[in-house]
Amino acid sequence: MAALDAGCDPRYGDNAQVAISVIDAAGVEVLKDTAPMADAGSFTYRFEVPAGVAAGEGLVSAYPNNVDWCDDTGVNNRAAAGVLTLGRVSCAERLVPFTVR
Repeated sequence: MAALDAGCDPRYGDNAQVAISVIDAAGVEVLKDTAPMADAGSFTYRFEVPAGVAAGEGLVSAYPNNVDWCDDTGVNNRAAAGVLTLGRVSCAERLVPFTVR
């Protein structure tokens, strides 16, 4: 899987990571990982489908790790580092389907 840089200059930083989750057709999260992500959000991630994954349509999710990723304004709105006092609400997580045969 891969993503291109964002057009809104998010400035995720030199050590940015993407959080990746794979859910199989039975609704079981079979992979949860982080991987390097560019300052503007692009990344490439390869994985082997784990043994025992339920056949059928699964879902993949990937979003910036450890930042406030629910932003539809085009502006970087990351909360300051430290103790988390805000909760994520009203976000639609993008889930991309894939098929395991």
